[in-house]
Amino acid sequence: MANVTDLQTKYSKLAQEYSKLRAQNQVLKKAVVDEQANSASFKEQLKQRDQSLRKQEQEMDSLSFRNQQLAKRVELLQEELAVSESKGKKGKSKADSPSQHGLETQSVFDEDLQKKIEENERLHIQFYEADEHHRKQEAELMTRLQELETDSGQHHAVVDGLTTKYMETIDRLQSDKARLDVKAQTLEREAKECRMRTEECQQQLRRCQSELNRQVKQSSSVILEKVPFNDTKFGDYNSLNVPPHNRRHQLKARDVAGQALSFIQDLVAALLNFHSYTEQRVHIYPLDSSIEPISPLNQKFSQYLHENAAYVRPLEDGFLQLHQSITEDTVTVLETVVKLKGFADNFSSYTSFLLKILPYQLKSLEEECNAPLCTAALIAKNQELQNDMKRVTSVFEKLQSYIKLLALPSVRQDAMPQSSTSAVFTQLAASLHSLHDVIKEMSKHYNQKASFEQELPTITQKLCTTTECLLGSLGSLTSSTGKIATFFSNNLDFFTSSGYSPRGSTVALNPLQAESMLANKKKAAAYIHAVKQGRPQSVPYRDALSNRRVLTSSTESREGLTQQVHQSQEKIARLEQEKEHWLLEAQLGKVRLEKENQRIADLEAQLAAALGGSPNSQPAAAGTLSESHEEAEEEQQAAGRECTSLVGMLCTTPTVEHGGDESREQLIKTHYMARVGELTTQLQISDSKAVHFHSECRALAKRLAIAEKSRETLSEEVKLANQNVTRLQDELTTTKRSYEDQLSMMSDHLCSMNETLSKQREEIDMLKLGSKGNAKKNKGR
Repeated sequence: MANVTDLQTKYSKLAQEYSKLRAQNQVLKKAVVDEQANSASFKEQLKQRDQSLRKQEQEMDSLSFRNQQLAKRVELLQEELAVSESKGKKGKSKADSPSQHGLETQSVFDEDLQKKIEENERLHIQFYEADEHHRKQEAELMTRLQELETDSGQHHAVVDGLTTKYMETIDRLQSDKARLDVKAQTLEREAKECRMRTEECQQQLRRCQSELNRQVKQSSSVILEKVPFNDTKFGDYNSLNVPPHNRRHQLKARDVAGQALSFIQDLVAALLNFHSYTEQRVHIYPLDSSIEPISPLNQKFSQYLHENAAYVRPLEDGFLQLHQSITEDTVTVLETVVKLKGFADNFSSYTSFLLKILPYQLKSLEEECNAPLCTAALIAKNQELQNDMKRVTSVFEKLQSYIKLLALPSVRQDAMPQSSTSAVFTQLAASLHSLHDVIKEMSKHYNQKASFEQELPTITQKLCTTTECLLGSLGSLTSSTGKIATFFSNNLDFFTSSGYSPRGSTVALNPLQAESMLANKKKAAAYIHAVKQGRPQSVPYRDALSNRRVLTSSTESREGLTQQVHQSQEKIARLEQEKEHWLLEAQLGKVRLEKENQRIADLEAQLAAALGGSPNSQPAAAGTLSESHEEAEEEQQAAGRECTSLVGMLCTTPTVEHGGDESREQLIKTHYMARVGELTTQLQISDSKAVHFHSECRALAKRLAIAEKSRETLSEEVKLANQNVTRLQDELTTTKRSYEDQLSMMSDHLCSMNETLSKQREEIDMLKLGSKGNAKKNKGR
């Protein structure tokens, strides 16, 4: 199912990416169409600007032509002026009126010429300025047009690249989709097959579990009722109830002891540092022993603190011996862990050491409070530290009492029941947590006290260094106690569980049982070693199982063969009876044949005698012969009808009178014997049918039980199918919801893409407008 869900998620992601790419493709197609339309419009605008430019050039040509005409006219006027001046010089002698008239005309022409010259100059200037401006605009527009063409080419290239990329991506996604569809179908088929196999395995597992639970219950009841050896008079004999050696328990105990040893080593190091730095602080504060002697109380306290290693080191040594005594080949319970007593004694000696130095600690703190520069805050912190010292000592006393209780079963048997042991372990865990809390509070108060001491004017660097070291030792002590408390709480179930207990009882394991257990373990190891070397002393378990299977199958085959032999014997008896019956029938047939032959001979003799008497009597003899045949047949039929009784029917034939009685008795005897044989055969057949019907009934009963079991399994399958239907409906709803969320995300994405496209279109329109304006300017120039 995990593969199917992964495929569904991948398929949904691919569908989402495909829809996004499809939407982007549509958008890009629209953008390409718009760009093509824009380029066409740009071309039209360019044509229009070219036309306007041609018009302006024509206008400029016309203006230049006009300018040339005006220049020619000016030249003509100048020539006329020169001619008129020459004529005026020649005719000065003439009358004044004509000359005056000529001067006026000349002045008019001069003014007109001056205006035309100024206008021509102004037009030249305007033409030059317009030409320069047109050239500048044309250059700008050409550069702008080139930039736009390059941008358009790049844009077209990008659009083409994206189109090809998206088409390749779409093709690849379609192929991936088809491949994933095929893979999903195969996986669905495999998932269905796996579900079917899983359901079958689950059914088999349920049947096996029910059968195993039944066997376990039966075996447990047998073990509890019959296997344990409990002697009520002599309790020592109960050591025969030896539990099996639990190697896993021993490895766990070894591991736990190793972890505890590392924590104890950290605790011992922290305690040594704490007591050593406390001794250094006593020599420094409130009086420095290098300058003046300290008080006798502090001297005694320092002397006791100097002896701390003699009480702290044995804790590590005792627990190390305890850890070394726990091996894979030992039995680790409270009754057999003898080294725990040594660790308990060492812990008691350290607790007594704490009780011995507690008054001196309290007096030392009081002496610090009596110092002249001690503030009220320092006095309050010293009082809190006094309370912390008392609480630490009381917690160590509790731990001492609990450890002694745990070490007591290894010294004296039946010292503590299992329930009390669990309670002691629980209280020990609580005490370790309280120790951690108390030391944490003491470290906090020492930190506050150190911060207050830093503000004193008489503080020295030596005292600051010692105080920092003391705070570090308190921090490590807090960490180690916290680790020990957490470790003990995590392994509390292991401590309170009984790894070993005699079969059929809940009492604790005694050393005698432990020795028996180890002896049995050594014997088992020796036997396994012998088996590995090819020298087994007994039949292996697998061979015994195979032999039992062979024996069971041979027993079943023997029962089947016995039944077949019984059936064959019954068939043989039935055939023997049928044989005897047909033998009797054959004898009766022979007797009847002899009688018929004798009667025919008698009749032939009578016929011959009658024929020898008179020839006229032949028809009469023939008639008498036929009548005698008819009478014989009637007598035989009557005799056959007469011999019917409850036993059967006896068929007799008339015989001659001299041998009739003896043959009749013989026939009756043989008939009754045959009838008895037939009844015996019928009885045997009825018995065989009864046996057959009984076996068929047993088979039907088994089939009924199998049908009931199959009905139960089918009902369970129906339940599982209903559960699967509900689960699939939930998955369908979640899938629909996820698809709706994806569609909403896609719609949001499309909206954002449309917004970006609209912005791009606006920018393109602005660029187009700018290019149109530049083109118009170029055409105007």
